[in-house]
Amino acid sequence: MDAADVDWRERAGVAERAVVRRHVRRIGGVLPSTRIGRVRWPRRTPSLFAPWHYWWQAHLLDCLIDAQLRAPQRSRAKAIAALARSVRLRNGGAWLNRYFDDIAWLGLALQRAGTLVGRSGPSALPRILHRLHDGWTEGGGGGIWWRRDDDVKAAPANGPAAILLARDGQSAFAAAIVDWMAETLVDPDTGLVRDGVRIAPDGSIRAVEPYVYTYNQGAYLGACVELAARDGHQRWTDRALALVDAVRHRLAGPDGVLPGSGGGDGGLFAGITARYLADAALRLPELADAARELVFVNADAVWKGRVELARGPVFSAEWRDLAQEPRPGTPEADLSVQLSGWMLLEAAARLQEA
Repeated sequence: MDAADVDWRERAGVAERAVVRRHVRRIGGVLPSTRIGRVRWPRRTPSLFAPWHYWWQAHLLDCLIDAQLRAPQRSRAKAIAALARSVRLRNGGAWLNRYFDDIAWLGLALQRAGTLVGRSGPSALPRILHRLHDGWTEGGGGGIWWRRDDDVKAAPANGPAAILLARDGQSAFAAAIVDWMAETLVDPDTGLVRDGVRIAPDGSIRAVEPYVYTYNQGAYLGACVELAARDGHQRWTDRALALVDAVRHRLAGPDGVLPGSGGGDGGLFAGITARYLADAALRLPELADAARELVFVNADAVWKGRVELARGPVFSAEWRDLAQEPRPGTPEADLSVQLSGWMLLEAAARLQEA
């Protein structure tokens, strides 16, 4: 079936119901008025407090917001507010942790949610934005640290931070971050974004982390698109065009399907890129065709590779492959993998509606 003949809104709704049924629970399974994403289904062993994946919850919140924009429901709005509160509660009563990438992702979700998160957003965002400012230093030419008291400045911290800051009206700071990424992290040979750099005590770059992860491409693309919409300088559009071309020809396979990165944190990587490809297709006419094609090709692959269980579909960690039935030790058991598939289908639904 051609992608244009598919009801992607319906498929996104099916994905939402499956992920929520399996993974969204009260904290500890019992705490009233809370909602949190259980990181595995089925769980290896029952546990009230471990493991804790803060940034996965940020993307669960983002997916719920996507669903609310697609098909508003009062019950989902309440769940969004409960999840935002519960992240803080589960994080020891604090919005922040030592990872700048984690807090930037949560800031983006809370910012998008706006009034849906009630009092959570206004109290959280100033803290997150202030911490991101603290993360910038001139070592290595600039950039935000990956985490506090570390020697790495990494794409997954700087990309989402730039998007969040631009959306907050801090375009000059966001532009400085993205210019640093372009000069320091974009591989001149491939056009793809490398993972990060290690900074020596004297502030020089002592090593480049050459790893190319899918989500770093999406975060950098999202930042370029955001700045293109806000200050209009041609370099943002040029960089976005170059990045999508590199993803098409040097990262995606010949069939256009993005590579997976297993379970754990890697389960989220391709879905994040799909989110920002859809954003680029909707906001930059020059990218509309190429970005739309990538989203729909991948959405078609993840849907065809699903396995159907009683509580709904399970998506594969590797989108061109058939999913495994989730069990302890398989990547398909991870919330991150299932969020990625859901995020991709919401991206396709957004593009179809537009």
